[in-house]
Order: sequence, then C-alpha cells, then structure tokens
Amino acid sequence: MVLLIRLDAGVLLCAMFAIFLPTHWMQATHAWLGLGELPDLPIARYLTRSLSALYALRGGLVLFISFDVERYAPLVTFMAVTTIVFGLALVAIDLAAGMPWYWVLAEGPVIAGIWALILWLQKGVKNGRVEG
Repeated sequence: MVLLIRLDAGVLLCAMFAIFLPTHWMQATHAWLGLGELPDLPIARYLTRSLSALYALRGGLVLFISFDVERYAPLVTFMAVTTIVFGLALVAIDLAAGMPWYWVLAEGPVIAGIWALILWLQKGVKNGRVEG
C-alpha cells in the first residue's frame, strides 16, 4: 500500500516541473498530444500553472502521509474515497470536454483504480496497526 501511495505522490510531484515550463513548450506538448492549439492567454497560463501547483501540493501531502500510514489511516481512507469519486468525475469531465479516448482512459479510471486498490489494502490498517 505504501508503495502505491508513494507512486501516486511521485506522479503528482512531477507536475511541479510544469509550473515553470515555458509556455511555448506547453503549447508544443498540447499540439503533440493532438489537443489542438493551446491559447497564449492569461487565463490559460494561469490555469495550467495553478493546476500544476495544486497537483504538486497534493503530491507533497500524499508523500507525507505515506511515511506513517498507521497514524494517518483515517486520512488515507478519506483520501481514497474522495479520490475515487474525483477519478470518476474526471471521466465525466473528460467526456464532456471532448478529450481523446486515450486521455479519458488514462486519467480518471487509473486514478480511481489506484486509490480503490489503496482503499482495499487499507482494510489491513485497523486501530492504528497494519495487519499482515
């Protein structure tokens, strides 16, 4: 379970680099993914960087709790449940936004699946002690 939590944290922390990524690199990546042209507008620059910062912040929190899953067992459970809901919501958002099929499959279902597995493994954490 700890390795899955840390894997998730590592992926989220990668977003830290996008905070500082030059705009033209973001635009090139956007086009390479087949998503069309990323507009060079203040709101687009703000949203891409602030969302990256938010993901990195969550990555730091997830990494922090991974070092003491016994102590933070209720928080791990809460994060698992809310992240599963978030993953399912992302599927709906991606479909409504017209994202490509590979994006829809790689984002929400993977996020929900990893945290569903963490939630299932969390059953081994009872009364502050990891079983098995």
